[in-house]
Amino acid sequence: MHRAGLGKKGEGIAAKALEEAGMSVIARNFRWRRGEIDIIALDGETVVFAEVKTCTAFGMESLTHSVNARKQQRIIETAKYFLGANRQYDCKAIRFDVVFIGKKAVTHLASAFMETV
Repeated sequence: MHRAGLGKKGEGIAAKALEEAGMSVIARNFRWRRGEIDIIALDGETVVFAEVKTCTAFGMESLTHSVNARKQQRIIETAKYFLGANRQYDCKAIRFDVVFIGKKAVTHLASAFMETV
């Protein structure tokens, strides 16, 4: 399967896993000129911005390095843009998660990183 197809499949699995954990997915593949967020969900009163990483031949170790500081900053900036465009979520807490999709398991890291000032 090519990379884009693998990513889409992984995002579908991640969205299902988040919904099974009690979250409500409110957006997928939210894009603007400076970045993209794979999944945006509500976990109670918290808006969750989730990056999805699907396991490749290189394994989980390579995936953790792919959510580096630059990628995190792009996600944070995109989250700010989303919140500015969707004022109904202004008063909610926010969280940045990463969901790793492996061959046999889904690993959800809640609060995987935080906004730095």
